Amino acid sequence: MIETKRLSDRVHAAGQIGPEDVPALKAAGFTAIVNNRPDFEGGPDQPTAEAVRTAAVAEGLQYSYVPMTPQALGPELLDQFHAALEVAGEDGKVLVHCRSGARSTALWALSQICHEGRAVDAVIDEAAAGGFDLSQMRPMLQHYAELYGKLKSGG
Repeated sequence: MIETKRLSDRVHAAGQIGPEDVPALKAAGFTAIVNNRPDFEGGPDQPTAEAVRTAAVAEGLQYSYVPMTPQALGPELLDQFHAALEVAGEDGKVLVHCRSGARSTALWALSQICHEGRAVDAVIDEAAAGGFDLSQMRPMLQHYAELYGKLKSGG
């Protein structure tokens, strides 16, 4: 099975997955998959979102495609990502993935900070425990959290 890294009790991150990985993910207890990698970012051999979605649905898993590039990052994308995490419910186990898992982890961190009101350092520490070092992103996470709050409040 593909290696996953625990970000929280409910959320794990991984690199690119393919349709062939979905049955093992279900067997490992995952109930939802969130794909943050744009189709064909890695070339024509990269599994498409639709191919993985088909496999996920066949296994009874929720599937969300929320592709993220630096240019696409904004409040709407972050809200879509957070909603995709919430689809699994409080007891659902969610796999978020992109090329390496780092981008998905950064989105998870922003979601935790902006939607759940968690402290930046606590989220960075939790990501580090899962194997992702977000410490260099601290200024960006803090800045984005402030900006997100202003944009959502209309200010």
